[in-house]
Amino acid sequence: MIQKDGSHVTRDDVFAALANIPVPTGGTLGQADLVRALSIDEGTVRFVIEAPDAEAAKALETTKVAAETALKAIPGITSVQIALTAHTQSHGDKVAPPSLKIGGHPKPGPAGPQKIAGVDRILAVGSGKGGVGKSTVSSNLAVALAKQGRRVGLLDADIYGPSQPRMMGVSKRPSSPDGKIIEPLHAHGVTMMSIGLMLAEEKAVVWRGPMLMGALQQMLTQVRWGALDVLIVDLPPGTGDVAMTLCQRSAVTGAVVVSTPQDVALLDARKALDMFNTLKTPVLGLVENMSVFCCPECGHEAHIFGHGGVRTEADRIGVPFLGELPISLETRLAGDRGTPIAAGDGPEAEAFARLAHRFIAGGMA
Repeated sequence: MIQKDGSHVTRDDVFAALANIPVPTGGTLGQADLVRALSIDEGTVRFVIEAPDAEAAKALETTKVAAETALKAIPGITSVQIALTAHTQSHGDKVAPPSLKIGGHPKPGPAGPQKIAGVDRILAVGSGKGGVGKSTVSSNLAVALAKQGRRVGLLDADIYGPSQPRMMGVSKRPSSPDGKIIEPLHAHGVTMMSIGLMLAEEKAVVWRGPMLMGALQQMLTQVRWGALDVLIVDLPPGTGDVAMTLCQRSAVTGAVVVSTPQDVALLDARKALDMFNTLKTPVLGLVENMSVFCCPECGHEAHIFGHGGVRTEADRIGVPFLGELPISLETRLAGDRGTPIAAGDGPEAEAFARLAHRFIAGGMA
């Protein structure tokens, strides 16, 4: 959609306007996370304000009017259509939401890897084994890229052990306006989706391979990702069904392998590298995580898991070495709190900022 001054009206423009609209319960419409099914089409902005119950919906009528007024003041927006909905009626009866089932066998589709509409690049972040900080790197890289002005999506494809909802500080179940399209959540400037948002936190995923592949297909093709410069896919550890499905069914720009410098981790990282080569997915580089521990009291540096092993491996196989990331208590605490360390300041955030800059400079994001 083109504004009268020639610039594009984007979802970010709309959310920026809504961020200033107060709601009766305090805060703003943006902070309350009530906006669903936003679309922009030929000067018309449409979305749903989803209230928890009928009384709350009634109270939001003034918020709806204020939102319409604010959006119509944006050049290029000619019409605003806002619907108010509620999960429950005032008498307590449930309003049945559209049925949305995650999982099931994948549906037949076009042969060969397919692009995702609106997504310029798909970046797979993998590791040969668990426990090397792949998910921490994925979330912090996504936030660091967003801070540097990139439009970033984050897909948690670790279906058996999803951790991104906790790390990104989101827990709300994604909505679906029609039982097919899934509205992703937004946190720290990143658009994100995870199977962990669709299930109770303590609920185990007990699925065989076809169910995994079906769930991944849904999260790739049914989520309304919007316009993204890069979609970061946090893969499960190892070389199984999810990684194979992603690389065979989607037009993956390239893969990044995360490893600690210790020999045992590097043994498994080599298997991940071999998997990507077998699947003909370009390996964009290696990241050495937990490279150094700097004592916050005295400044002494200790290489708990060794040092330099990943750089040596990258040189040996002829792929770029993308950088070293420290191990720190603050990084772990930030992930547990739901605010990635890259969202703030300090040496750890600077390390992820340097990594993000390298991705942008190299055309990877």
